[in-house]
Amino acid sequence: MNAQPDSPDDPLHEQPLARVTRNGVEYVLLGTAHVSRASVAAVRALIEREAFDAIAVELCESRAQGMRDPDALAKMDLFQVIRTGKAGMVFASLALSSFQRRIAEQYGIEPGAEMRAAMDGASERNLPLWLVDREIGITLNHAYRGVRFRDRMAILAGLGGSLFAREEIGEEEIEKLKQGDILESAFGEFARQSTPLYNALIGERDAFMAARLRQKSAQTPNAKRVLVVIGAGHLAGLQRQILEQETPPHILLEPLNAKLPSPRWPKWFAIGVMLAIFVAIGIIFYRSPAMGWAALRDWAIYTGVLSALGATIAGVHPLSILVAAIVGPLKPIRPPGLSSGVFSGMTEVWLRKPRVADFQKLRDDLLHFSGWWRNRVARTLLVFMLTNLGTIAGEYLAGIRIFSRLF
Repeated sequence: MNAQPDSPDDPLHEQPLARVTRNGVEYVLLGTAHVSRASVAAVRALIEREAFDAIAVELCESRAQGMRDPDALAKMDLFQVIRTGKAGMVFASLALSSFQRRIAEQYGIEPGAEMRAAMDGASERNLPLWLVDREIGITLNHAYRGVRFRDRMAILAGLGGSLFAREEIGEEEIEKLKQGDILESAFGEFARQSTPLYNALIGERDAFMAARLRQKSAQTPNAKRVLVVIGAGHLAGLQRQILEQETPPHILLEPLNAKLPSPRWPKWFAIGVMLAIFVAIGIIFYRSPAMGWAALRDWAIYTGVLSALGATIAGVHPLSILVAAIVGPLKPIRPPGLSSGVFSGMTEVWLRKPRVADFQKLRDDLLHFSGWWRNRVARTLLVFMLTNLGTIAGEYLAGIRIFSRLF
């Protein structure tokens, strides 16, 4: 016998639920917890009890594709990922995936199961499925580019913590997840203390999803009742945005869906440092050719050795280490965008091409610190990151050594 509405046994009892009507369309907003079995039951109960013309979910196309095709990672072209400079973004996405998998392993709760239930419900009833969230890559871009340099370091620390933390995720953090957002929780307490980061992860996405709902409704005139399944942390903000937005959706979406450009000053600062180092080498050559050659040797040794050290820490093939050592000192003549990590990473892919099993085990291997070195896919991303870090460290240490020769 089915539980009576509002009884404690009813799947919708005390579930965050709001109904908003705009321009003749009723949006039924169901706030869910990404780690709650009760939320899955609530989604199924609402679809079964009420008639809807469309179902919208807090997913972007790439995240939805990951749910539809769990083996999508096996189709990733690592050569392209590294060559086009997307290794950092993939690295961040894998960090978030690792955080989610730790929750699933520890509590037996698959994050996003309520979204899958909504997708299945739309398919079973032949209803349009609207993916209304912003692409995860754009959100991470806004989170990273929209904050100060020291805050970016905190973001990287948060991602690193979600990658390599071995301790169990506490009940307190799980409770925060039930009221918040999986992205917000992955960055830890910093996300709740940083207004720019919180805005990128929550505020901007509330505005984006509201605009997408309005846009999809205009494109689907027959959709008069829409079920919207979102994280509970977005419920109040989305409800407010639907009611208050006046700007046409396409105008709102354009800036929210555009990547923020890299600030110019770090690039010009790096160029300035490089020019200063080689001007110093030129001055040293003018004073003493022997000292000039010694300065060039310092440059080659520091950048080459530390680039190779980064690759070595990643545990790659000796030839990949050799490539890192050779390419590291060549920064002044390397084509723009082709870092030493690109060369060592592509060499590693060529020498130790990831096997199908590496892609299949990737999600599980990311749960363990050693898995990043054991799995060929993860190790390729590590060599890219660590070689670049080694090269940067070598450049600055070489610069300090070379400038000391001037005095």
